[in-house]
Amino acid sequence: MTTPSKLRALTDDLWSGARHTDHASILTTMVPLEEVAPGVAFHSGFANVVAITTGEGLVLVDTGSPMTAAVVHQQVRAWSPAPVHTAIYTHGHVDHAMGTAPFEAERPLRVVGHELVAARFDRYVMTAGWNTAINTRQFRIPGLRWPTAYRYPDVTYRDRLDLDIGGVTLELHHHRGETDDHTIVWAPHARVLCTGDLFIWAAPNCGNPQKVQRYVIEWAEALEAMRGFGAEVLLPGHGPPIFGAARVDQALRETGAFLRSIHEQVVALMNAGLRLDDVIAQVTFPAELLARPYLRPVYDDPAFVVRNVWRRYGGWWDGNPARLLPARDAAIAAEVVALAGGLAPVIARARAAADRGELALACQLAEWARQAAPDDPDAVAARKDVYRARAAAESSLMARSIFTAAAEEK
Repeated sequence: MTTPSKLRALTDDLWSGARHTDHASILTTMVPLEEVAPGVAFHSGFANVVAITTGEGLVLVDTGSPMTAAVVHQQVRAWSPAPVHTAIYTHGHVDHAMGTAPFEAERPLRVVGHELVAARFDRYVMTAGWNTAINTRQFRIPGLRWPTAYRYPDVTYRDRLDLDIGGVTLELHHHRGETDDHTIVWAPHARVLCTGDLFIWAAPNCGNPQKVQRYVIEWAEALEAMRGFGAEVLLPGHGPPIFGAARVDQALRETGAFLRSIHEQVVALMNAGLRLDDVIAQVTFPAELLARPYLRPVYDDPAFVVRNVWRRYGGWWDGNPARLLPARDAAIAAEVVALAGGLAPVIARARAAADRGELALACQLAEWARQAAPDDPDAVAARKDVYRARAAAESSLMARSIFTAAAEEK
């Protein structure tokens, strides 16, 4: 009797709308490892790991994080005792490229990745303190310490690399998207496509406000190129697999169309000479695409993608001359409070705006009150209340986490 597939059931439920992703679910799928195609197993967790059987041992596509390495090792070993021959990084994010140690304790293995992975690791070492701060804020993990020791690739490539391991051919293709060092892995013998974080069962993480440049149009082009493989199984960086060529093609096509729409709108408005504030107000997001189960904005916010396109082509200045060499925030706040006739009216207006549901305006007013009088208990309390309300109203993990962190500030 065939064991029912929990992964297929989860995918079907998400696809049909019987279940929905939320701001945490794409990071916590945690279905036990399953074989999803002959000789191909899939571990679903904080970041997914794929194991592929070859005549020379296993190939791992991604290896997990320091927090999940032991679980990944245990589940892979329960599926196969074969030694690990090669590990392939889809990119250098720490949730994908930090789980080799338990396997290397058994025997040496080869690590393959794009040539820019090493530069990423070098940057992570240089900015460990900053990455500790922003990832603590983004993921709400107390006591997080950003790692400073990495397993660098032994073999790197630039555009494409074909690996022949124990009679199994794996194609590695480089594309820019969430990162500049991204690799997709195509296993033609199994019709399996490993996308890394170029597909995550959520609106693409293409605008993260705390991290380095993302590549919107290249990401769209990568998704369009992946359609050409005719994959029958898509194994994403986060979330469950997608089974069936028609579903795979639809998910890739529509995710690419979503990104391309944002990119084209922003570039057109920039070419018309608009300021960033006006660009953000005028870009529209295709409602029919945002309603798709794999494009819900539960991790990144599409408005952040707009800003990322602007940053790439237009720099950091938003076009408002007052913000080119601006006064300090505290000086502006003090002036606003003075113009309002004191602190109490500003606090009152912040709370009133929040009550009306105008949370963006309420946040700005509460910020001015707190910056003008950092120790005033009413200003401190109003700011906390407003940011708690703002966090509760957000669907994306990034916005929710940043607003929650603001509410918790002392």
